[in-house]
Amino acid sequence: MLKKNTRNGLIWYEFSIFDSCPELRHGVFTRHGGVSGSHGRDLSLAFNDFDPPDNVRQNLARAEKALGLTPAAFVRQTHSANISVVRPQDAYQPRNPSEVRQDCDALIAPEPGVSLLIKVADCQGVILYDPATRALALVHSGWRGSVQNIIGLAVDQLIGFGVRPADILAAVSPSLGPCCAEFVNYRRELPEDFQAFMVREGYFDFWAVSRRQLTERGLLPENIEVAGICTKCAPDFFSYRRGDRWERFGLMAAVEGAGDRPGLALA
Repeated sequence: MLKKNTRNGLIWYEFSIFDSCPELRHGVFTRHGGVSGSHGRDLSLAFNDFDPPDNVRQNLARAEKALGLTPAAFVRQTHSANISVVRPQDAYQPRNPSEVRQDCDALIAPEPGVSLLIKVADCQGVILYDPATRALALVHSGWRGSVQNIIGLAVDQLIGFGVRPADILAAVSPSLGPCCAEFVNYRRELPEDFQAFMVREGYFDFWAVSRRQLTERGLLPENIEVAGICTKCAPDFFSYRRGDRWERFGLMAAVEGAGDRPGLALA
């Protein structure tokens, strides 16, 4: 169940799946409370051709401040299956377009002390967290990511850092729902076994796809929370299919360690 929070014009939601993890601060931001877009309300968190870079820097700072995070590491997402490991000693914190690393769609922090950001606008932002080791992963999974099973690949990497799948808590952000996930060319674009998730001709339940990909990697069904909010239907969120071509809300995360501040934000 999502819980709504507001501060200084920002609106974000938290997942109840992490209620037992006080070291993890988290939230799914809406589009409101930033300096971009109409009436200065839009919290766009992606450097792009639509927004001046200073607007994005201010929006990033507002989101990070609301949750008490250090500047977040993020990359240019390309619907790949590439995963980057971020450690405190080599964390990158881009604040200019030229500083953004390229071609990656999942970030893993195997130890505390790093703030992370994943940006989405209809695609799924997925949080994977192990309270036992405090390892954290943030995944950007659109339909291409689902086809490549980037969620499962991220779980595999966590396992490589000593994480037990049964210990992982997972949360799936607001994203394109089965009501609006239409694929006219699904026979060409999607694997045949995805048709088991077709709710009516040409429409697919990618929330259920992600659940299956997580449980296939050993996660317990009761440790998975899906927001269940369609971003195309909910105007508080950016949606590429609704016509928001540039703006992005995103997913930030950090875990408290010795001497570190806690934090996790899905924006």
